[in-house]
Amino acid sequence: MIRVRSDATAGPPRFDGLSAVVINATLKRSPEPSNTDGLLGVSTRIMAEHGVEVEVVRAVDHDIAIGLWPDMTEHGENSDGWPEIFDKVLAADILVLAGPIWLGDNSSVMKRVIERLYGCSGALNEAGQYVYYGRVGGCVITGNEDGIKHCAMNVLYSLQHLGFTIPPQADAGWIGPVGPGPSYLDPGSGGPENDFTNRNTTFMTYNLMHVAALLRAAGGIPAYGNRRSEWDAGCAPDQDNPEHR
Repeated sequence: MIRVRSDATAGPPRFDGLSAVVINATLKRSPEPSNTDGLLGVSTRIMAEHGVEVEVVRAVDHDIAIGLWPDMTEHGENSDGWPEIFDKVLAADILVLAGPIWLGDNSSVMKRVIERLYGCSGALNEAGQYVYYGRVGGCVITGNEDGIKHCAMNVLYSLQHLGFTIPPQADAGWIGPVGPGPSYLDPGSGGPENDFTNRNTTFMTYNLMHVAALLRAAGGIPAYGNRRSEWDAGCAPDQDNPEHR
């Protein structure tokens, strides 16, 4: 049972029963410190303190094959770590994609994660909608060069295109001074103390939880007018179709 109090005077809300999976698209394998992990910790701490079950996956630690099929071992690859990650995505109410900026763009790992999400997006849920309907998405971007908004636009557009619901202000990031400089976790960087970043990360986190709770309470996105199964069967809503009059 998810308990949510929306009245600010009633005290901090609880989101027990919600779950989140956070995919870190850093280029650094565990246990090497990741600046993206550092900023993600602000968001995951808030989620956990308010009852959300959170799991962080560092994508580069998994052998995610290149391709657009749900399981690339069925298409010639010797191994593929994606199906396990995909199961975690489907089990969660919230998906946060996070990663660094390289040359003003998302990392190659981020692009591979989004490609694999896309490769699974044709599946349908029990209501006949695309499989990611009813889940919310957000993103966190870190780096020491310009590009937060560019990277966030790409990630959030991709997620909504695949069927995720994007809450307001569903992105956060930190870049510090533009150009070569300190990363988020470097001593004296100012990242962990940055009020603008902490505000945006907090707003993003609460908005993700609020919208996820609303969707869970509503049973997901209403199914009328967006069911692929009905469209394929020839029952297209609000379209002229003399055969079904």
